[in-house]
Amino acid sequence: MNKLIFGLLLMTTIVTGQTLPESIRDLVERGEFTQAQNDMRQLMAIKPEMDAMLRQKMIFEIERLERIRKDFNKDRSDMIAYISRYISDVEVDDLLKWEESNALEVRVIDGQKRYFHAAARNLFRIVPELRELKKQVDGPQVEPEYNRLADLRSIVRNAQDSPYTQPARVRIDYRITVPANTVPDGQVVRAWLPFPKSVPDRQTDIHIVDTAPAEYLLSPDQRDFHRSIYFEQIAREDSAMTFNVSFEMTHYAYFQAIDADRVSTQLPDSVKPYLQERPPHIVFSPEMRALSRDIVGDETHPYRIAQQLFGWISDNIPWASAREYSTFTSVCDYILENRHADCGMQTLFLITLMRMNGIPARWQSGWWVEPSDWTMHDWGEFYLEPYGWLPMDVTYEKQPVDDPQIKWFFLGGMDAWRWIVNDDFSVRFYPAKIHPRSETIDFQRGEVEWAGGNLYFDQWDWDFNVRVIDEP
Repeated sequence: MNKLIFGLLLMTTIVTGQTLPESIRDLVERGEFTQAQNDMRQLMAIKPEMDAMLRQKMIFEIERLERIRKDFNKDRSDMIAYISRYISDVEVDDLLKWEESNALEVRVIDGQKRYFHAAARNLFRIVPELRELKKQVDGPQVEPEYNRLADLRSIVRNAQDSPYTQPARVRIDYRITVPANTVPDGQVVRAWLPFPKSVPDRQTDIHIVDTAPAEYLLSPDQRDFHRSIYFEQIAREDSAMTFNVSFEMTHYAYFQAIDADRVSTQLPDSVKPYLQERPPHIVFSPEMRALSRDIVGDETHPYRIAQQLFGWISDNIPWASAREYSTFTSVCDYILENRHADCGMQTLFLITLMRMNGIPARWQSGWWVEPSDWTMHDWGEFYLEPYGWLPMDVTYEKQPVDDPQIKWFFLGGMDAWRWIVNDDFSVRFYPAKIHPRSETIDFQRGEVEWAGGNLYFDQWDWDFNVRVIDEP
């Protein structure tokens, strides 16, 4: 593609190197968002000589507070309305009790108590007795078409000759739509849509079927780039804009039986960067170190440590819908305080604990694309010598069976239903974004901007379709 209008401009994902004034941080901590935003705008207006990095940090902080407002858009009546479906005599005192335990996510913004939009639903995921109550009230659920345990047993059985097995070829149709008059007439809109990584033996034979617009740029297929297909289009008054890509790819399941007696503590230099901290989300804080000691105790064997960490998160950090990642200052701090997380947060938490214990670990993400139940999803990889890099997915937890190969399948194995878009987090786009990202850690839905600013997720829509061409 050689007719792109915008150049390749570089802007950091999250501005670092400068700290917001203490007075601003105090206002944010107290929930006085409007005052904090006004003070930052005033400071930028009266101090044209302000350090450029600090200015960018303030611009993003103003936007971050707006994003938090959008996530916390429910009030007490909304909580009561949902919870009363399952607990008819729910009272305000009950809400206060759940708020105190952080099971009901709430914060005071500009003097008003506001609840996270998924707080009520999450309550029945986080509190075990409420989870069981909801199952009883909802009654029998429709059995999913996909039988996970049967699939895992098949993978283990078929991986005797090669760990890469049961290939599935799928077609993905992905579309982003920007509603009419979102961007002024004549302005160029830039869009990055997710696109598959080439991953030897796991995701192969990638073929573009169709795109609209016809001209596009593919990002470099490297670890330090989010994998994307990039388009530009000129906005026209009263006309919506769509960006489409259709492609096919082949996925492989993976399973490697691990013999603990073969595992070595000797690591090649190439994996040692994956033992390091990576602020703000991978930090070996005193609190994380204390938790690690509690979980691991005196164990020194890498694989058994990995099992202890994986098992602890499975048992103690339930999955729950999460706020937008761009609003977090530290994922691990959030999990330590709240003891629940979604898939990406669980993965970052496990990566951090593994690295602290001398086990190289890294990020991977994209979509789970089994046709009857597709969803955005994050997982990871960890390294064991002599086996190399192995997949892990702590969100799918220990499986409820006695067979150790199936029980621990997702600590070293993976199903065939993964669309791998990213193999690192918070890395670069190609071409570079000019404005701050909507998603500062992951890349799954896409990113959209124009000269006047970033278009956040509530300013455009996405549509996804997956079709299996050849099943395993």
